[in-house]
Amino acid sequence: MKQAGFVVPKTGLEVLGLKNLGSVRWNLSVPALYEEAVRRGEGRVADGGALVVNTGVHTGRSPNDKFFVEDGATKGKIDWGKTNKPIDPQRYRALYNRMLAYAQGHDLFARDCWAGADPDHRIGVRVVTQTAWHNLFARNMFLRPRPEELEGFKPDFTILDLPGFQADPKLDGTASDCAILVNFTDRVVAICGTWYAGEVKKSVFTLLNYLLPEKNVLPMHASANIGPKGDVAIFFGLSGTGKTTLSADPSRTLLGDDEHGWGELSLFNFEGGCYAKVIKLSREAEPEIYATTERFGTVLENVVMDPATGTLDLDDGRHTENTRACYPLDFIPNASPSGIASTPENNVMLTADAFGVLPPISQLSPEQAMYHFLSGYTARVAATEKGVTEPQATFSTCFGAPFMPRHPTVYAKMLGEKMARQHVKCWLVNTGWSGGGFGVGERMAIRHTRAMVRAALDGTLATAASARDPHFGMQVPAACPDVPAEVLNPCNTWRDKTAYERAARDVAQRFEANFRQFEPHVDGKVKQAAIRAAA
Repeated sequence: MKQAGFVVPKTGLEVLGLKNLGSVRWNLSVPALYEEAVRRGEGRVADGGALVVNTGVHTGRSPNDKFFVEDGATKGKIDWGKTNKPIDPQRYRALYNRMLAYAQGHDLFARDCWAGADPDHRIGVRVVTQTAWHNLFARNMFLRPRPEELEGFKPDFTILDLPGFQADPKLDGTASDCAILVNFTDRVVAICGTWYAGEVKKSVFTLLNYLLPEKNVLPMHASANIGPKGDVAIFFGLSGTGKTTLSADPSRTLLGDDEHGWGELSLFNFEGGCYAKVIKLSREAEPEIYATTERFGTVLENVVMDPATGTLDLDDGRHTENTRACYPLDFIPNASPSGIASTPENNVMLTADAFGVLPPISQLSPEQAMYHFLSGYTARVAATEKGVTEPQATFSTCFGAPFMPRHPTVYAKMLGEKMARQHVKCWLVNTGWSGGGFGVGERMAIRHTRAMVRAALDGTLATAASARDPHFGMQVPAACPDVPAEVLNPCNTWRDKTAYERAARDVAQRFEANFRQFEPHVDGKVKQAAIRAAA
């Protein structure tokens, strides 16, 4: 069956309970989605061709509004807590049924796609949206099936995105009028009350984080690239640590910039697109990403545009600092067309230490890698409140706590086992401060960080002489090409050595305090890999 030249599945939306709908447009092309979005007043076309949309009050994810249906499918498998909150099946059903009632008479857009480039591990996802632009977002972000694959496409999961419907916290037990409801029994994710499209992307990531460990595939919030000799590197890191910048190396092929799976035979991208932060994006510093903001097919969220001329102002954060560009991966010139590579040779864990005490690069054992993976450390500069200049330590386990339904040690154990079995080297790279903390020292020079990462990936640092850091226990190289030797030892960059010792002990104690929650769940080797191991 075809609709305007595009495949319409034989199994419609009635299996979801959706009935008495307006029109349903299936698998529309980019031009068709543009036409619908503009006609319906959902967005405007900027000079250069990008579609500019506004997400209203929700300009980012709503982690407090995500719930998992607590039933037989999830019992004993989800790590319930602040991040993973349960919802009763009956309460879920009542809210979901009201969403179905709201949908009656509405026009909807449906898209079938894959999540996971490796055919052995991918899942089929049907994304049903209230708006054309959310459907374009899904087309950009996920992997597009070939026409013959769309014939008879049977989704493993369905995302129902109805941002115009609002939950009732008193009636539904939700935290607000926004809700992201994950039901593994019905294989449905229902999203309401938020126009922020990132919830669609991260819902699929959450599904894979739950499903893949049972297939011995480690799901990762990480970017990845491939060297000229086929060597693969993974880059873990929270926002602001340089994950996208360092993985976008012109000399290496980009596998993906955000989400990957690590199996026994492959490393593969989950997605078919990128969702890049573009506030204050520079044409000179990030030319490839900047170019996507001037292309037809890119969706720009909350970017300021002159309504008369269509001119973009990427420096203007009046709507949010979290302005975003969503574009297909093939908009990046050196991106991998397949999204699949061999298993990695190097893991790079990125942190932006605003206290200025972590080494700029160090090598970790598999046990230390598990320790730092569970810690997920970075430090943010508290510049949002006037007069506050002290850094704030941030720990987000597995470098992506909001998206990990299972206990963190499930993922950490898989990481350690794969590293040991596949002989993968791991590097901790500090892209933060040197010579003192924020306000005293300076941000690590990007040319030095790039040189250190390059030396790690080409094998130079693996055989270099190194010494154990006295506070954090990892091995710190004594020399690195194109990097001054004094930069490699953080203590040497501080004028006030006493202040360095005090700051290092403080950060070490923060690590230790955070890790106590994991101690009952890890073995002795990981405990021995804890910081201040030399004490």
